[in-house]
Amino acid sequence: MIDIKEIASVHTPEMAVYSQLTEAELRHSQESALGIFIAESPKVIRMAMSHGYKPLSMLCERKHITGDAAGILAEMSESNEIFTVYTGEREVLTQLTGYKLTRGVLCAMHRRELPELDEICHEARLVGVLQGITDTTNIGSIFRAASAMGVDALVLSDDTCDPLNRRAVRVSMGTVFSIPWTMAADPMSALKRLGFKTAALALRHDNLTLDDPTLKQCDRLAVVFGTEGDGLPEECISKADYVVKIPMHHGVDSLNVASAAAVTFWELRRF
Repeated sequence: MIDIKEIASVHTPEMAVYSQLTEAELRHSQESALGIFIAESPKVIRMAMSHGYKPLSMLCERKHITGDAAGILAEMSESNEIFTVYTGEREVLTQLTGYKLTRGVLCAMHRRELPELDEICHEARLVGVLQGITDTTNIGSIFRAASAMGVDALVLSDDTCDPLNRRAVRVSMGTVFSIPWTMAADPMSALKRLGFKTAALALRHDNLTLDDPTLKQCDRLAVVFGTEGDGLPEECISKADYVVKIPMHHGVDSLNVASAAAVTFWELRRF
């Protein structure tokens, strides 16, 4: 059942999830047992729903109720639960959220319990490990590249940015929902226990180059990426089976981490 509520003021209490709560507060919201996140644009929302994420409410420009959001609302109308759609003029919604809505639609969605690392990597051959990466744009871009290049799973250290951050979700074009991922305190050790060889991307004189045949000969390989500024901690580098670099030209020393991940996933693809 759909309940459409007109928003005339930016101070409406129900709008806190869209305008006032921080990403950390959304993750710990009492409105859902596992917290909530915000998905932006009908395409991304539909992708989340197709992978089992359940909508909580929607903020939508009035014209999109019978336009871009109509398919989502038709699906939600079949539920026995009441699904609230908050709507209003574009100017009010922009003032409320602080930015123009992408395709005029935001959706608060229930988070899901993260799977165990063993579960998503049980049959995986190529895994990406994101160690301490905190830029949301980079996270979204890496997820999109990993999905496009056939990476089996992504494992994030627990100090890495949340992939369900609104910007990360949008930049990923919803691929945060389609590729298996989880978080772990010590991803490299956990993956080694599962039989993976680990390859750390870092700048060192004794590196293998990315096109070294040794890497493709690994039956199970986990490639580890660190932050752009400091790179991987020495502890991670020393723990890796291989240290790998992408050859550079014209005096360039390295790539943006998202670009490096895309190049790496393509070179090491298993399809």
